[in-house]
Amino acid sequence: MEILYILIPLSVVLVFLIGVVFWWSVRSGQFDDLEGPAYRVLMDDDKPKSDSTGEAGRKKDEKT
Repeated sequence: MEILYILIPLSVVLVFLIGVVFWWSVRSGQFDDLEGPAYRVLMDDDKPKSDSTGEAGRKKDEKT
């Protein structure tokens, strides 16, 4: 029974700390855009960038 004198205040402090961390994350914008990073991963550009002189195309043809 004496353990409740420790566990109840400890749980109240823990709930308070979790509430403060959640409030901070909401205020700092952690939950603003949940879908944007997922779309950026899916829309990845797999094509190599070609330079203006066309060097990449010539080197590719020489290797084959």
